[in-house]
Amino acid sequence: MRQNLVAGNWKMNLTYPEGVALVSEITRLAAEAAAGANAPEIVICPPFPLLHGVGEQLPKASKFHLGAQNCHQKESGAFTGEVSAKVLASVGCEYVILGHSERRQYFGETDELLSQKLKAALAAGLKPIFCVGESLDTREADETFDFIGQQLASGLFHLSNEEFAQVVIAYEPIWAIGTGRTATSAQAQEVHAFIREQIARAYDAQAALDTTILYGGSANAQNARELFSQPDVDGGLIGGASLKAVDFTAIIQSF
Repeated sequence: MRQNLVAGNWKMNLTYPEGVALVSEITRLAAEAAAGANAPEIVICPPFPLLHGVGEQLPKASKFHLGAQNCHQKESGAFTGEVSAKVLASVGCEYVILGHSERRQYFGETDELLSQKLKAALAAGLKPIFCVGESLDTREADETFDFIGQQLASGLFHLSNEEFAQVVIAYEPIWAIGTGRTATSAQAQEVHAFIREQIARAYDAQAALDTTILYGGSANAQNARELFSQPDVDGGLIGGASLKAVDFTAIIQSF
């Protein structure tokens, strides 16, 4: 049975003291919601230098988990400035975001590279949050499904059934990231349902039912409840709103 999940992607924001203070406030405000029967899994993804300190603030044996924003595809080596999945696991990470549109756009990450990163993350015991999504040009050309289908097939569907069972998928329409524009709940549901159909074809119906699929793209405290009410939307990959304790807590409480 799939899990509802809310992941906060802090991106390149907050100093160490600010990050520790924010997560302390989030865990305080969300303590009651996180203990509820319908509470989602909650993943906090700060920048690399903040991981250990933020992780130390997360309540043990709780719904709160630590995640990273990226990892390298190799376990170790002469890759100055990079961080391996093995190192991330060693500081307490349980999740890692892979394939975010900003990594694809600004750092040239390809589906081939991401397939290697997936393997590395899984080998280290991390659960990947694998991102897919289309640009505004792609959507306006009515090519959304073809584009996302290719991202899934090339970047993700090479995994075995056992490996795939560890993956969370995040649909993030690029045209809605940081723009203030948000896919309507109907638009989000349509793409999430399509992704689930593709999983069923690549694996089986049970795998499709069990896979957590998140919406990312200007999700916030005001629209989260409507988005999360859709049958194939299992939570959110949250950007800017995850930097505000009150807003992020409200999103956690939206189930």
